[in-house]
Amino acid sequence: MALRSDDFSINTVIGEGSAVSGDLRINGSVRLDGDVRGDLHTDGNVQIGERARLCGNLTAKSAIVGGIVLGDIIAKESVTLLSSAAVIGDIISQKVQIEEKVIFHGHCISIKDEAKYLASSERYLEAKAIRTKAAFA
Repeated sequence: MALRSDDFSINTVIGEGSAVSGDLRINGSVRLDGDVRGDLHTDGNVQIGERARLCGNLTAKSAIVGGIVLGDIIAKESVTLLSSAAVIGDIISQKVQIEEKVIFHGHCISIKDEAKYLASSERYLEAKAIRTKAAFA
């Protein structure tokens, strides 16, 4: 895979010691070293540092996680969980890499073929939404 310049540029940084409450929609790549309580949506890449915490769902092109995520991760291209990561939630991506010593509790859908990935992830998300609604009924 050829590297592009946007693979290395970061448009938004939420620094260590920062705390954000609420859903975020960001254009471009994000580096998270602080705490976010809410969903994080971006069309770019996300890096979550070792001391960072995300209590919400993450939607991105790709994600590298070194901190804590309490929520689902949906990243079309790839998800990498570093050895310091803890994820309590589901992961949906075409490529998933998990290092040793990671804490992961959830379901994982990883299908390389794009058409099959899109169909499977859509079915899974619909079924999950139905189960969630039924649980609160």
